[in-house]
Amino acid sequence: MTRPLWLLLGLTSLLCGIAGIVLPLVPTTPFILLAAYSFARSSPRLDAWIQAHQTFGPMIENWRRYGSIDRRTKRIALFLMIGAFGLSLAMRLPLWVLVAQGAVLVAVATFILTRPDTPLRSKPDDMPQDGA
Repeated sequence: MTRPLWLLLGLTSLLCGIAGIVLPLVPTTPFILLAAYSFARSSPRLDAWIQAHQTFGPMIENWRRYGSIDRRTKRIALFLMIGAFGLSLAMRLPLWVLVAQGAVLVAVATFILTRPDTPLRSKPDDMPQDGA
């Protein structure tokens, strides 16, 4: 019974992550990571697909292997958060909305910035040998 629920959560998360690519304020990375986690528990086929995906695969591998987010992704996320908050200011949203949005964005930015950067060399084979 839990396998169908994991599959539903994975598919829903994947759709939300894809929506986050084009919609401001909708994050992509957390939804893709949740989809990968869910697929690992529900569907070997979808798990293999998302891990092999050209865009999502490296993000998932970095998270699983190192708990890291690469610098480019961090910069893009922060830029989009600042842009979204700037848009909210320009739209003159109510103060309570700005405060709530600001608090959430600061929390998310703090989480992102405290994750390690992805190592430049991701495989032990790539590491230089002593005396080389």
